[in-house]
Amino acid sequence: MRFDLSHITSGSAIHLLGNFLYLFGASTALGIAVGLISAYVIKKLYFGRHSTDREVALMILMAYLSYIMAELFDLSGILTVFFCGILMSHYTWHNVTESSRVTTKHAFATMSLISEIFIFLYVGMDALDIEKWTIVSKSPGKSIGVSSILLGLVLVGRAASIFPLSFISNLTKQSQSDKIGFKQQIVIWWAGLMRGAVSMALAYTQFTRSGHTQLQGNAIMITSTITVVLFSTVVFGLLTKPLISFLLPRKHSLTTMPSDLTNLKPLNLPLLANGQDPEGDMNGDPIPRPVSLRMLLTTPSRNVHPYWRKFDDSFMRPVFGGRGFTAHVDSLPTERTIH
Repeated sequence: MRFDLSHITSGSAIHLLGNFLYLFGASTALGIAVGLISAYVIKKLYFGRHSTDREVALMILMAYLSYIMAELFDLSGILTVFFCGILMSHYTWHNVTESSRVTTKHAFATMSLISEIFIFLYVGMDALDIEKWTIVSKSPGKSIGVSSILLGLVLVGRAASIFPLSFISNLTKQSQSDKIGFKQQIVIWWAGLMRGAVSMALAYTQFTRSGHTQLQGNAIMITSTITVVLFSTVVFGLLTKPLISFLLPRKHSLTTMPSDLTNLKPLNLPLLANGQDPEGDMNGDPIPRPVSLRMLLTTPSRNVHPYWRKFDDSFMRPVFGGRGFTAHVDSLPTERTIH
C-alpha cells in the first residue's frame, strides 16, 4: 500500500497558510475595531469627558480589552494590541484633554518600563529553578546536545532569512552605497540572535503541565531554552560592539567642518521634492528643508499618503476625531476656562 505523501504535505501547508492568514487578519481587524470604538466612545458619547482620571482609565481599559478579546477568541494578543495602539494613538489620544494626554503618555511609559524589568526578573528566576536542573543533571550529555542543536538551528534560521532577503533587497538598489554589504549582513545576523521572554513563554507553554515539570524530556527542553537565551544574550550581546568595530570601522572623524555639512543632502528630500529638482525650484528659492516627521508626512508627495489623508479627513476624522499630523496650537489655561 502506497501513501500519497505529497498530497498530505501540500494539504498541511495550505492548512497552515490558511490558519496564519485567519489569525493575522482576525487579530488585525479586532485591534482596529477596538481602537475605533475607544475613539468613538470618548469623542461622541462623552464617557468621562474632561476628567483626567476617567479618560486615562478608559484608554487603558480599552487597550486591555483588545487583549482580553483576542485571548477569548484564540487570536494573537500581540497583534491585536499593536493595531489597537496604532488606532488609539491616531484618534483616541487626540480626543482627550491636554492633561490626559500628558498623563497617558507617562503612564504607559512607566508601565512599559515596569513590564520590561519584570520580564528580565522572570527569565532570571526561571534560570535558577532548581527542580528542572536537578532532573536534567541525571543526563548532562543529552542536555548539552539539545542546547547545541537549538543554538545551531537559531544560527541557521537567522542566516536563512538575513542573507537571501539582503540579496533580494540589493537587486532593487542601483547605487552601490544603498546596497547592504556582506559585512553589514553579518552584523545584522549576529546582532539579531538574542532571544528572550517570548521563547521562554513558548517553552513553558509547550513543555509544562499545571505549571510544573513532570517529565525529563520537558525539563531538558526548558533548560535548553534557558541556556540558549542566556548564552545568546550574554555572549552575542557582549561581542556585538567589538564585531561592529572590527567589520565596520569608522572611516571619518565626527569633527566635520560646518562647510562640509552644507553639502550633505537630507535623505528625505526625494520625498519632499515631489518630482522636482531637489537642488532648487522654478522660482530660484530653496525648497524648505524638513525639520520634523510631521512636516515630512504633511508635505505632498507622489505616494499613497495623500490619498490616505483625503480619506481620513473626509470619512474617519468626522466620526472618530483625532488631529493626526495637522498643526495644532493648544489654548492657554485662561482661554479654556473662559470658553
